[in-house]
Amino acid sequence: MARKKKVSMQDIADHLDISKNAVSLALQNKQGVSADMRNKIIEAAKQLGYGPYGDQPAAGGTVLVLVPERIMGYEDNEHFKFFHDMIWGLEKSIRARGLNAVIAPIDAEMEAGLMLPRHCTELLYRGIILFGIVDRAYAEVVWELDVPLVMLDSYHSGLPCPVVASDNVEGAHEAVSVLIGAGHRDIGFIGPANLTSSHQERWFGYWRAMTENGLPIETEKVMASSVGFQDTKAELGTFIDGLKQLPTAFFCGNDRIAYLLASQLRSRGIRVPEDVSIVGFDDLKYEESEGLQLTTMRVEKARLCSAAIDMLLKTEGKFRETLRHYIRPTLIMRDSVREC
Repeated sequence: MARKKKVSMQDIADHLDISKNAVSLALQNKQGVSADMRNKIIEAAKQLGYGPYGDQPAAGGTVLVLVPERIMGYEDNEHFKFFHDMIWGLEKSIRARGLNAVIAPIDAEMEAGLMLPRHCTELLYRGIILFGIVDRAYAEVVWELDVPLVMLDSYHSGLPCPVVASDNVEGAHEAVSVLIGAGHRDIGFIGPANLTSSHQERWFGYWRAMTENGLPIETEKVMASSVGFQDTKAELGTFIDGLKQLPTAFFCGNDRIAYLLASQLRSRGIRVPEDVSIVGFDDLKYEESEGLQLTTMRVEKARLCSAAIDMLLKTEGKFRETLRHYIRPTLIMRDSVREC
């Protein structure tokens, strides 16, 4: 059997009737060729099977995972381990299905300028998993690509797309039901429902549990909006100081909020759980826990990752319909809830 001829830059240049230098500049992402010509050169490289483009199966042996860069670093990010576990879980799930995973970070400049990673135009891939919280405008840019797409962990309402997420509504309902079962009737809520779909759903689960049990929701004991994740500690302090009377319990939209709340309460001489019980969500560990053993809802990360890749592989072409696959979280009982 004759050995297949190796494709060269000159072959691409001859195919497009341009100079070899132009091909070199385009494939190295250097200035000197227009964006339109660069795209034509990359397409030709894919068609002819040049270099790395020739090593990829025609059907697409790669899954592209787009991730906001801010969740991949250590600085000011208590959720780093959660997101690290999710990214690792995605890679593991993708490899288990005989595919390659390419993680493509989205930095702040790219997100603000609505710029896609170069991988979106330079690689052959089966589809995209968009993981983490990105601005709606950026999510729309990804959504408009003519490729299979699944959003993981977070999504934007009104953007019809397959989504895999934790069952936040049912999880929050179960968490609040634990407090109600312990005799609490005066239960507050803290979570930035204005910032993410997950907190919005957890707020609804809280509302449903309270309503179904005929319990009033006192608006002054609810903090359902925030100006940003970095301001949570200061906002909690202001919120607590503004309360005329503390509720006997709080359900918090995530564990970070729960631990920060416990710290704020203790700094004011309020004991947890003796004076105020707290339930969180995510099952994360924090250095500032001060020994608090938090009752929480564990997000099943491995199942989320596996479901996301399975959904992507079942998606054909540009499927743009609202489809939700929710994974039920698991209740983890610890010591932050006391009988009322």
